[in-house]
Order: sequence, then structure tokens, then C-alpha cells
Amino acid sequence: MTYKIEQLDGTRNFWNIGKNEPLESYTHLGKDSSCQIQVTDLELEPRHCRLEIKDGKLMIKDLRSSTGTFVNGAQILEAQLRDGDIISAGFAEFVVHDINLKKNIFPLSSKSVYWNEQLKSLEAVCPTDHTVLLLGSSGSGKDVVARTIHDCSARSHQMFLSVNCSALTETLVESELFGHVKGSFTGAISDRKGAFEAARGGTLFLDEIGDLTFALQAKLLRALENEEIRPVGSDKNIKTDVRVIAATHQNLYAKIQEGTFRTDLFYRLNIINIEVPSLKDRMEDFDEIIYSFARKMRVRFSFSAIAKLKKYEWPGNIRELKNVVTRASTLYAKQYITEEIIDKLIHRKEHVDAHVRTNFQPQSSSVIKEIEKQMILKRLVANGGSQKRTASDLGIPKSTLHDRLKNYNIDATQFRG
Repeated sequence: MTYKIEQLDGTRNFWNIGKNEPLESYTHLGKDSSCQIQVTDLELEPRHCRLEIKDGKLMIKDLRSSTGTFVNGAQILEAQLRDGDIISAGFAEFVVHDINLKKNIFPLSSKSVYWNEQLKSLEAVCPTDHTVLLLGSSGSGKDVVARTIHDCSARSHQMFLSVNCSALTETLVESELFGHVKGSFTGAISDRKGAFEAARGGTLFLDEIGDLTFALQAKLLRALENEEIRPVGSDKNIKTDVRVIAATHQNLYAKIQEGTFRTDLFYRLNIINIEVPSLKDRMEDFDEIIYSFARKMRVRFSFSAIAKLKKYEWPGNIRELKNVVTRASTLYAKQYITEEIIDKLIHRKEHVDAHVRTNFQPQSSSVIKEIEKQMILKRLVANGGSQKRTASDLGIPKSTLHDRLKNYNIDATQFRG
């Protein structure tokens, strides 16, 4: 087993100790020149602590130092170290790297610089249990991103369960999410587990979250905040163990202003926010996407046919492109798809209908920030500058509001009186 220790500076920048080489099985840390990890810190002892590999595990032992040795903020005499642990000795801090571990590499990538940066950021998100909110047009691939996050997480060996919130009535959605007990409503002939219970230990993907009714939004918020649910007709709560990924094609910022989506639920879901671009906004990936579909469906497109497809607006996004390839493989099996065939594959009526159905356009971060800023200003005016009441109205903690005021350079005192 090999490990690496890196020292952190005051701004949490990393630099190497011992030329970034793997630790030997027996290593001292202190300010004495004989220490393998030497740090000139007045608070450190000549030999402050010792690192040793025992049975493949990295152990740390304090050598009776006057100021103590700490791991993740807790003082220790001896402890096992794991990947990512923070060692504190005097004013010096170190991070442990277990180089034997395979790091999660998010498998999705893009030739679009903007989209690829977002995908790369998910490498750090996957191992956590943080809620992820996916925004973007219908058919843009939000479900693929959600499934990949699950597959790269520690919950990958458990169930990935998808619930389309727009496909069920209000009563059925509540039962679908939280379950029900026998006799709780007409047709409830037996107890039934909801999605939160069925996906226990795994990931729950709530698609079209923007279509939930206001009443159900409140119940979902309580389930997320308290990590417990109450089945329909039951008087007992059940603790949950599930990671939630939510998605919608709707503009939640506009729905909040309209009063049809709860601000507090939005901020509870909006821990990690990913905007999935439309196909027309990532045409750099078009060739790779269509070739992947074509290989699976055993259909060949000419260069001129692909060039013509690229000129199309694709209101139905990747889903519509997949339909076109499927149509080609079915109607023109074993044929070479030329430019002349393309018009027969794209249904113009679908084009018009998709424009009507697709009412979400991903907003730039500047527009989103401006909407949020105006919401804050409006509530500050209404509340006479009271940050407590403003935070309550917006459904966010006061500390979060304080950060927003600082970011937007807003002085709440100017609204008093």
C-alpha cells in the first residue's frame, strides 16, 4: 500500500512534500532535520508525530507533543488515516491521498467547452449524496446524466428508480413517492411501498419535478429536510435512505415568480445545479451522437445527409435525433441514407409541435443571478430591510441571504424605514 501526503497553505493551495513520492512504511513529521516530512513551525515538536503502514493501513501516532495532533479536527493519540483525511499539527495542515484507490472518472464528455466543464465537475459530485437539480429542454439527455451520476456513485450497486412526476395524477403521485396503506383510498387493496422506500440505499430520479402541485411540493420538502416520509393513510413516519436527483424542462425561476413553485423547495433541490444544453447548443457533439445511434441500429448516413441534418434546428433535441435514426433503420433497412431521404425522415408536424411543447430555454448565469437579485430587493423593500423576514419569505436560511447580499453588494440597512 502506498500513500501520499501533501501540505496545504493558508489559501488551501497544494504543494508537494518529499517530491510527491509515496511514503515509506515508517515516517516522522516534525521540525527536526531528521524527519522525512520536515516543517519549520514553532508549534511543532522536533518529532511531532509518526506515520506507519500496518497491515496495509496508514496509521498516525502522536509522539507526546505539547500541542497535539489532530485528524479532521479531532485530537488523536493514534488513528487510522483514510483518503482525504486532514492532519493538523501546529499551524501546519496536510491531506492524505491513498494512491491505490481508483478515482471516479465521469464517463460522459463533450467537445463543447461549456458542457464539458459541467460534466467534469460531476466527478466530484458523484461520490457525495448531495441532491442534484438538472435543468434543460425535453429530450436533451437529463435522464442519461442522472443515470450516469448514479452509476459513478457509492450507491451504484443499489437501485436507480425513475419517477415521472407529470405522468400521474396528484393522488397517484403521492402514493408513488411515499407509498400507501391498505384502504387509504379507493383501489388501495394492499400496502404498497413508495419510490422513496423502493429505492432505499440507491438513487431516486424525480423527472419533471416542476409539474408537482404546490401541496405535494410541501410534502416533498419535508421528506428531503427530515429524511423521512409518511405513506398515504398511515400515522407513522419512515426514515429514508436515498439520494435524490431532480429534473425539469420548465423554467423554475419563472414559476417561483408566478407563485407556482416553492422557493424553499427550489433552494433545497438546488445544491448542485446542472443546465443540460439543447442539441443545437452543442453541435460539436452531433457527429459522435448520430454515429453512436447509427452503429446500434445498423444504418449508414452519407456525408451530405449528415450535413443536411446539421442544418435542422432539432427542437426535440437528442430524443428527436434518435427517433430519426430509428425511423431510417426501419423504413430504409440496409440502405445508404442519402440527402434525398432526409426530408422523408423529419416530420415537419413534429417540428411545429415540439416548438409548442418546449417552453424552457436555459438561461445564462447572469440572467439567473439578476432574477434572484431582484427577488431579494423586492422582499427587502417589503420588509423594511429586515433580513430575518426576507430570508423567511424567500425560504432560505439567514446565513444564505447574508451571502447573497454580499455577492450582490446589497446594503440591507438602506431599506430601513
